[in-house]
Amino acid sequence: MKISDATTAVIIGGGGGIGRGTALGLATRGARLVIADIDPGTAAAVADELVADGAEAIAVQVDATSVDSLSAAADAAEARFGSVDILSNNVGVVHSRELLDATEEEWGWVIEFNLMSIIRSCAVFAPRIRAHGRGGHIVNTASMAALWASRPEEVAGVNLGLYTTTKHAVLGYSETLRGELAAEGIGVSCLCPGTVDSNLMRTSLAHRPDRFGGRVEAPPTQGSMPHAMAQEDVGRFVVAGIEDDRTVILTHPRGRRFVEQRAERLAADFDYFEALEQTP
Repeated sequence: MKISDATTAVIIGGGGGIGRGTALGLATRGARLVIADIDPGTAAAVADELVADGAEAIAVQVDATSVDSLSAAADAAEARFGSVDILSNNVGVVHSRELLDATEEEWGWVIEFNLMSIIRSCAVFAPRIRAHGRGGHIVNTASMAALWASRPEEVAGVNLGLYTTTKHAVLGYSETLRGELAAEGIGVSCLCPGTVDSNLMRTSLAHRPDRFGGRVEAPPTQGSMPHAMAQEDVGRFVVAGIEDDRTVILTHPRGRRFVEQRAERLAADFDYFEALEQTP
């Protein structure tokens, strides 16, 4: 789809990180923006930044664990701009834990925010995009972790098993939803970024609900990513992915070597079992 000043985009988790970067990118095409975040202060700060640069933008508070809250955000977007054309889902958490040590509470927290927030948001917004009949686009943020499974020594000692499990699920959900909506002119892309300056570890712990263990202050060393891509640089990749209707949007194409290595291992497994199948 072509993004223009007649396009309205809702950015869930738009108060910082990849959500903010996406909003900045869409603003370069003139899109009208609804910055939705659990933290009303950060949502307002991003909306004010966009307005100061000449964009049309509003801020709304949203809790992506609540259908009612997401529906209220959709109502606010339609009340201000008439309809929604683009949905960008960026809510997520990261938690360093070996898989067999993770509790059900920890699994529940990560699944709720990394997967169910996207499923829930699409269920609320996709019917509204479908209803106006002009098509549109959905971008679900996953990670390079959706495309390969890292070892701690490859990612600064962090155990990303819970994160990786849910991000693989986001990719599968997005690809399947893409097939289901294609005939209606609604594209679906899965954003699989590499490391982006987002403070994800710190914000994950700061906004953890009581039912999943409550708020925790992250150690000072967590959340700092000196070599991460700037938020401002993410948006151009997202814009290109939407306008060219890409299945997967990649901000760090250099990461293909990890995906290719995984593909080589899978190919070797196919070879092995094909040979076994042919063995009398």
